[in-house]
Amino acid sequence: MRNKLYPSYFTWGTLVFYSVFFILPSLMGFYYSFTDWNSYSDEIAFIGLDNFKVLFSADEHYVGFIANTVNFTISTVILKTVLGLAFALALNEGIRMKGFHRVMLFMPSIVPMLVVGLMFKSILNPATGLLNESLRFIGLGALAQKWLVDVNWAFKSIIAVDTWKGVGYIMIILLAGLQSISRTYYEAAAIDGASAWHKLKYITVPLLMPALVVTTVLNMLHGLKVFEVVYVLTNGGPGYATDVLYTAIFKEFSMGRYGVGTALSSLLFLFMTVVGYFIIRLMAREGAHEQ
Repeated sequence: MRNKLYPSYFTWGTLVFYSVFFILPSLMGFYYSFTDWNSYSDEIAFIGLDNFKVLFSADEHYVGFIANTVNFTISTVILKTVLGLAFALALNEGIRMKGFHRVMLFMPSIVPMLVVGLMFKSILNPATGLLNESLRFIGLGALAQKWLVDVNWAFKSIIAVDTWKGVGYIMIILLAGLQSISRTYYEAAAIDGASAWHKLKYITVPLLMPALVVTTVLNMLHGLKVFEVVYVLTNGGPGYATDVLYTAIFKEFSMGRYGVGTALSSLLFLFMTVVGYFIIRLMAREGAHEQ
């Protein structure tokens, strides 16, 4: 009897916990996104879609924040996946000291983003930063840039820093997937005269698809909710050049415009849910076709 009741208790407990700490706050936030909730008045009035009209108004910068978020997400997903797969393939072979290389590549992913941001804010300082000083020292001073204060370089610098931090984590997941693939497939392909490219295309990628789905979804969710690296490195500057949705939400709540902030949060939540769902379905379908 105890064994039969335990799953029921566990299920109901999980449902209650999930409802209280996730569903209810989400519904409350969704409701407040249709109100004029702010820090300047004790009264909250229902205003319909006015907050969402503000978000897509040509007079505001929110469309640019959305574009920056999508740009950051796509760029980091591609960079981390390609580099992570390249490192995983390299470190899955019998190279010397591969355990050391794995640890060194994975180490940045366990460092808090706040620490990484502060470190690279110093490294990328245009006047005294290590990167520009090193370029000048080796005679390449012409390549020195105002990495975090130039509109043309600030967002690219943020993408590079986030990729540097996260690529090791993606590498470890893909490396685990590679090690689960039986070597007999590659041996049979080698007997048939398959090239390295054909092995990658017809064996590695299809059998690695479950791990690729996981890393893609993780990268996408991380990209859509990026905040710390932008806040620490540029705080959305110069101007609004590097502002993303979460920095915009932070600033709206800091200014007491809670209704607009919750509208942004609701929009981001809806976008993450829809995009995540379709990515999982698409990649799962592609994996089934490949297999």
